[in-house]
Amino acid sequence: MSNLIAIDPNPTFAPKESQPTPERLISGTPSFRSWPQDASRDEKVLTGVWEATPGETHSIKGTMFEYCHILSGRIEIEEKGGATQSFGPGDTFVMKPGFVGVWRTIETVRKVYVCVYD
Repeated sequence: MSNLIAIDPNPTFAPKESQPTPERLISGTPSFRSWPQDASRDEKVLTGVWEATPGETHSIKGTMFEYCHILSGRIEIEEKGGATQSFGPGDTFVMKPGFVGVWRTIETVRKVYVCVYD
């Protein structure tokens, strides 16, 4: 196995499909698709591509650190007790452990993610 992994932003294999759990859903009928492309350190570091259709959900990171790079679409993230930030194609951000807020998908979004679990 190589220690250099290229992430394909437009994978051709079938995605894993899901919806938000009822306790996370705020509004809309968002659906999620993910294309996992690497798992390391006993599944504690996950990398791939994720996509969501419009809707609003609670985002709770717990002990997870998540790096995101937006490939397409538009979102707003409102941190609990903080400001709302907007992100679109080319934007990159990190949600640190302990993050709690609201994720609003304005236009279907696709991102590259790296999730690191404690």
